[in-house]
Amino acid sequence: MERNTCMILALDVTDREEALKIAEDVWEFVDAIKVGYPLILATGLGIIRELAEFAPIIADFKVADIPNTNRLICDQVFEAGADAVIVQGFTGRDSLDACIEIASEYSRDVFVVSEMSHPGGAEFLQPAAEAIARMALEAGAFGLVAPATRPERVKKIRKIIGDKLTIISPGVGAQGGRASDVIAAGADWVIVGRSIYKAESPKDAAREIAEEIQAELRGEY
Repeated sequence: MERNTCMILALDVTDREEALKIAEDVWEFVDAIKVGYPLILATGLGIIRELAEFAPIIADFKVADIPNTNRLICDQVFEAGADAVIVQGFTGRDSLDACIEIASEYSRDVFVVSEMSHPGGAEFLQPAAEAIARMALEAGAFGLVAPATRPERVKKIRKIIGDKLTIISPGVGAQGGRASDVIAAGADWVIVGRSIYKAESPKDAAREIAEEIQAELRGEY
């Protein structure tokens, strides 16, 4: 993915028309759209190609199974037109390798969850996050998911991986994370959902957050 606004929209609505309308409204302020189970289960995999008319699509399925099942899932994801998939790292190296293998066949990307953004994400994942980050680096993943709600953790993960992997950070807005803080900590992209798609004007909300990010990159914060 190319960096422009350094923001990814988490489009967790469940109505097809609403999803397409929001994507049309905000496309110029986001570098990608992240879709997960809520939208896919409600509308089907076909929504991926429809949304891809506006921005690259990251399939946030947090794939976490044995290698063969991971291969089957990733194959379906990329065949549907997704540009990247998010997978869990706690299932181990062989399961991650299976995802990366399929991604390479499609010339697509894999993001590995190191730690999730909600409070419970610190209970069991955080102790393994640094080992997962090292594994993702060694396996040749494209990037990691690290929490915008805990910028100090993003900073720690960045020290482990250097500039070799991309970091995308969920939790900005409704969960309390600040775009400027997590960009300063080392994230390449912030992921924003409810603060945009639940706003009275998703376009205005996306513009405001994008401007905050750009201000941080210019050193104005």
